[in-house]
Amino acid sequence: MTWTLLQWVLLLASAGQIHNHALRFITVEEQEAGVKIGSLSTIYSPPYRLLDERYVRVDESTGDLFTTEHIDRETLCPSHQDGECTFSSTAVVSPNFEVVPMIIVVDDINDNAPIFERNEIPLVIPEDASIGTAFPLDDQAQDKDTGDNGAIIYHLEDSNRFFSIRQDGHELELVAQRELDRETQENHFLVLVAVDRGSVPLSSTANLSVTVTDVDDNCPEFDADSPITATVSALGVKGTAVAQLKATDKDLDQNAQITFSFSRLISDRAKALFHLDGHTGLISLAVDSQVDSPEEHALKVFANSPLCPPAQTQVTVYIQPVLSQEPTVKIKFVAEHKNQVIVLRENEPPTVLALLELEDTSTAKGTLSLDKNSMPFSLKPQASSYLLSTSKPLDFEMCGEYDVTLIISDPHGTRLHRREVIKVLVEDVNDNAPKLEQTRYEKDIKENNEPGVFLLRVQASDADSQQFGKVRYSLTNGGPFRIDEETGVISAAESLDREQQETYALTVVARDGGEPSLEGFAIVSINILDVNDNPPVFPTPHFYFFVSESIPQLSQVGKVTVSDADEGDNCKIVDLRILNDNVPFAIDLAQGSLRSTAVVDREKQDRYELLVVAVDGGSPVLSTTAKITIFIEDVNDNQPQVLLPSSNLSCLTISPATQAGSMITKIYAIDEDSGMNSDITYQIIASKPSLHSPFEIDQHSGNITLVQHLRGEDYGMHHLFIVVRDRGKPDPLQTTVWVNLQVNETLEKCHVNAIPEYTPPRLLPPMPVQNRCESNGWLIFYCGLCLMVISVCVLLAAVVVFMKRKNTKRKAEKNNVWETGNLCELKPLN
Repeated sequence: MTWTLLQWVLLLASAGQIHNHALRFITVEEQEAGVKIGSLSTIYSPPYRLLDERYVRVDESTGDLFTTEHIDRETLCPSHQDGECTFSSTAVVSPNFEVVPMIIVVDDINDNAPIFERNEIPLVIPEDASIGTAFPLDDQAQDKDTGDNGAIIYHLEDSNRFFSIRQDGHELELVAQRELDRETQENHFLVLVAVDRGSVPLSSTANLSVTVTDVDDNCPEFDADSPITATVSALGVKGTAVAQLKATDKDLDQNAQITFSFSRLISDRAKALFHLDGHTGLISLAVDSQVDSPEEHALKVFANSPLCPPAQTQVTVYIQPVLSQEPTVKIKFVAEHKNQVIVLRENEPPTVLALLELEDTSTAKGTLSLDKNSMPFSLKPQASSYLLSTSKPLDFEMCGEYDVTLIISDPHGTRLHRREVIKVLVEDVNDNAPKLEQTRYEKDIKENNEPGVFLLRVQASDADSQQFGKVRYSLTNGGPFRIDEETGVISAAESLDREQQETYALTVVARDGGEPSLEGFAIVSINILDVNDNPPVFPTPHFYFFVSESIPQLSQVGKVTVSDADEGDNCKIVDLRILNDNVPFAIDLAQGSLRSTAVVDREKQDRYELLVVAVDGGSPVLSTTAKITIFIEDVNDNQPQVLLPSSNLSCLTISPATQAGSMITKIYAIDEDSGMNSDITYQIIASKPSLHSPFEIDQHSGNITLVQHLRGEDYGMHHLFIVVRDRGKPDPLQTTVWVNLQVNETLEKCHVNAIPEYTPPRLLPPMPVQNRCESNGWLIFYCGLCLMVISVCVLLAAVVVFMKRKNTKRKAEKNNVWETGNLCELKPLN
């Protein structure tokens, strides 16, 4: 089919059926296969074919285009980071087999975070750097995405306001924002954060280590008597002094220290022949010198001091040649070797390294020995040869490379022929566990932190090399904390709450790359510092109290307690007060109680609705409120008040024809108290005329009724002295009133000019008040009891009468019998 389509393409191309205008379709990278990116059916008719279905395919009937695989823009167009990423395809459409070129554009998404080449970026800044001085940062992050997804912005964390980042296009600079003082802080550890501009930004970090150097304002100078030429005799011995250089610095202490070094421009031969002591300035032979022809070496030497341009001088050294031939050494390696260098694993027991054979010349004989500094190696004669071996196990961490110096001298040891050096490389094994700088760390952090905030960095070192010395970090009980396995930076993965947990003890494990790996441990204590994030809390949002209206001033009404989950000043309640104005209550903050401050009167106000606020001592200040309802309980402090009659001189005329049981008038009285204290009873305690008053009063309702028909002696004025009494406890209160009633047929309006005087004989006890239903019940009970007693009495009387009658009849019968007997006895005498 492909070959047929290709033939059609060639045929159509020759016939001019290939379209010059390409169709464009757009898809987004990182989508799963099978995503629809467009359709050919909107322009062309079926059938549809694609010449190349590597990335897209077409539905032959519908013309819909679908992706055939997962497309990664960065893989597809690695060299078009800042441009448009496209690939081409060709479709054959319609019954006429029209050839349509297509261009598919792959849009970028933000799927690549910025990456720093190095995790550690060192930077040296002098302490006299002025504010605003900028230092370029060449270690910038790279982002494989394009457009905003690949545009990077930078910021600093943990800069302590000493530094800021300035970004100008592709230039990145660290700017000093405060004066630096090396004596106060020599090192600044910053975190450089690179964030792209994607809709969902991605970021990465690098540790920026800033070292503040001391200021040195005097530079070293070579002394005038410092030598400029020197001569080395033939057969010079290693360590022989060649020239002593002298330089001085007018500064003091650390800034006056001078180090000497060769210029990098001296020849390799000179570097191999001479050694310069960096501290003393002594030039000596680095090896035994033995040349066949004279040599001249120009040694350019620098005297260095921190932050100063180096002072320089030049010493010309002449080496004299050796005229005669010397014995040589033939080396036969026993141990593993490479390029004439012996390779030995560390910690191996004493091992034979090589067999050495000394080849004498006809004119010179010699012996072989080791230089006194060639430790820990030994040389033992064996027949006509020598065995070179280690004298003890080698330690890579102590020294990874040895130069074993063989000395060839005459048999008497008085004349040196030459020196030979054999290099021994010690191969590292994983015999050192990582060691952290500290075994215990401690860090304070405020609660409610932002997730991901930097806490501290732990560092471990491993004396081993390469993979054995590469350390990775982990936490065994990290909880809400994370550690970067590469850098050892510990951060909080989530917001912390001191009220949930105040301290954390983390175990940091530093593990090397050996097999098996070795580990080191450290404990990190994290202390969560409190912030004022909890307002005061009342035990209930609504307090209820009941107090008597007779409560004394400053008496306690009830406890109003409040607590705060924070600590320190944040949990101290500095203010607890009532927000209402002009209320007879106040909060005693010291005792946490509510107290009365003035007299309360239930009859004026029977309850108080208060709003109380508690304020803590934190910053910012937090507060909370609660409601307090105080119910005022009544006491019997108000006596009854008579409303009707309105005066003791009031008078009412009654007709003599008034029927018995009729209500004549009513006493109206009120009591401002409540409950039992306001329950009123009425009682007539005196009347004039005093005998046989035809009136009585209902003790509950105050209704005055006529209890009997009025007779002639009832005509005239009747004065009733009535006591109106409440049922308060412990002592009831009462008031009195005169009711004046005139019995008269004319029903004229009566008048009373004066009330009669009344002197109570004694204080009347309060009348027991009973409920009407209760009174009727007791009346029925008493009536029934009386009837029962009367019935019993009648029954007893009947029994007594019956017994008497029976006894009388029995006596009469006895008398009749006696009389009859006597008559019988007398009959015979007749």
